Amino acid sequence: MWIDGVFSGGGLKGFALVGAYQVLEAESFRFKRVAGTSAGAILAAFIAAGYSGKEIQTMLEELDVPSLLDPRKTVFPFPFMKWVNVYNHLGLYKGKALEKWFFHRLAAKGVYTFRDLPRDSLKLVASDLTNGRMIVLPDDLQKYDIDANNFSVACALRMSCGIPFFFEPVTLKTGKGESIIVDGGVLSNFPLWVFDDKEGRKVRPILGLKLSRRREEQCPHEIKNGLNLFEALFSTMKDAHDERYISRRHERDIIFIPVEDYSATQFDLDEESKETLLEIGRNRTIQFLRTWPRFRI
Repeated sequence: MWIDGVFSGGGLKGFALVGAYQVLEAESFRFKRVAGTSAGAILAAFIAAGYSGKEIQTMLEELDVPSLLDPRKTVFPFPFMKWVNVYNHLGLYKGKALEKWFFHRLAAKGVYTFRDLPRDSLKLVASDLTNGRMIVLPDDLQKYDIDANNFSVACALRMSCGIPFFFEPVTLKTGKGESIIVDGGVLSNFPLWVFDDKEGRKVRPILGLKLSRRREEQCPHEIKNGLNLFEALFSTMKDAHDERYISRRHERDIIFIPVEDYSATQFDLDEESKETLLEIGRNRTIQFLRTWPRFRI
């Protein structure tokens, strides 16, 4: 059965998305178009490039995750110097190692630029802080006078995954100046709307994979200090746009995967935790398909 897929962000919790995809693949679902933000963007890009669920799992299991953290070298090896990098370079880590890993994994399937993918098969969400707007890649590159066909998919992935203050932003240079691009989750962590046409209609069934519980099942934010306030502020900000779009009608086509107990930036995940996340994704997808009306058509 051909469907379109939209995958939410969630950092390292994205292992659960891979487990969900494996079940869908085993049930003969095939994605014509895919879209995502951050961790969801990674899964979407690998699916568009032709990777199977098992291949993606193997890649992630073999990946030395800490090797993706590439801090800038400092003259003085003091712990506080990393915060100086945040001030000067806007992030703890350069993000170049992450982009390089994306490049090699996609190149293995012959994917370098968006020209190497079927037209409209992949859409990635990022946030343009300079101009204060959400951008969908590759569609919105024309607004920057950039040829989308020749734009690196690996670079687009890095843009969508650029967690603010954690990774340095991507500076998008155009004829009109420079734009600072960060994680799409700042403005839309779950872009379920991305495949709607102008009338809000869908070409084929759209299935969403969301790394959270249903809204009514989520616990209220507990705010007792400044850090709690920042976490609640960022969480509210990244979900507000999408929550206005998602209705009861949309929820029936969303697999909610509860992984709130894991951190999006837990780069030292052990093998047991990775397998647990994969299993959560698999189990929630199996439960969902038992009652999904479209699965019975």
